[in-house]
Amino acid sequence: MSISLTGRNFLTLRDFTPEEIRYLIDYAAALKTKKRAGSDRQLLKGKNIILIFEKSSTRTRCAFETAAYDEGAHVTFLSNSQMGKKESLEDTAKVLGRFYDGIEFRGFKQETVEALAEFSGVRVWNGLTDTYHPTQILADMLTIKEHFGTLAGRKLVFAGDARNNMGNSLMIGCAKLGMHFVALAPGALYPDKALTEEMAALAEKTGGSVTVTSSIDEAVRGADVIYTDVWASMGEEAEFDNRVKLLSPYQVNAEMIEKTGNPDVIFLHCLPAVHDTETDMGKLAFDKFGLSAMEVTDEVFRAPYSKVFDEAENRMHTIKAVMCATLVETAIGEDGKPIVD
Repeated sequence: MSISLTGRNFLTLRDFTPEEIRYLIDYAAALKTKKRAGSDRQLLKGKNIILIFEKSSTRTRCAFETAAYDEGAHVTFLSNSQMGKKESLEDTAKVLGRFYDGIEFRGFKQETVEALAEFSGVRVWNGLTDTYHPTQILADMLTIKEHFGTLAGRKLVFAGDARNNMGNSLMIGCAKLGMHFVALAPGALYPDKALTEEMAALAEKTGGSVTVTSSIDEAVRGADVIYTDVWASMGEEAEFDNRVKLLSPYQVNAEMIEKTGNPDVIFLHCLPAVHDTETDMGKLAFDKFGLSAMEVTDEVFRAPYSKVFDEAENRMHTIKAVMCATLVETAIGEDGKPIVD
């Protein structure tokens, strides 16, 4: 099967077929090998890329910048534009489209990244919105594949606020790739019903499944991957106390890991993680609730089965694959995988 993503935007994994997602994961793995060999091809030489950030960032900004520089692109970081203030979103998009070949957006509304794609006329990539976080899912899937060798049939449990961008995006990614996704959450934080039903129907076709439950024992039994995220995302700080009360029973700890019954289970987290009291949020959790950690204990976070830093590195390789695949044509081998030699 011939796959070309040139000229496509990357706004949500809902827009991509299972074959296209697997292609991006394979492409990222090949680019990772090239980088480690010191033989990047500068596929984006002469391209200009702008990064727009409404939300603060460590991994997303650094991953996009290093990925772009590796491949020869020029980067502008923008966090103080007139977009939506003195200038409309449409006008800003049209201006940026005259300057740049690609636009990354990390912010609040999914509608904003979609409008940038509609009006700019150039490639647009979603670095995170309140609804979706597609580049993170590619990094997660590359990490799982590196560890287990396969994705189809693997069971991934997301413990926490299953309504957030990570819960949504992991559900979509797992359903597309024939994996078994479990949303482990209190009833008040269950994922959107319509999205759950849509992805459950898709998973039936790909060989996977989608389950939503509040039962820890039911959820984690036989899990290959235990995944969690912060209990209060950016912009939800006012919900801190309520989230702690709701989600404390779903903290990822050694007992939860043991309940999987799988000696090969791995732990993933999109980061940053509140796993000790060394951060402002960690101190707050300790002062108000006596918690030494929030969504994951330090013991689990630092365990050998924790692959969070492999996962963080893979943000760069998968983002590089997204930019290269959507901006330049890539040769495809007889096995259907991208050729980067």
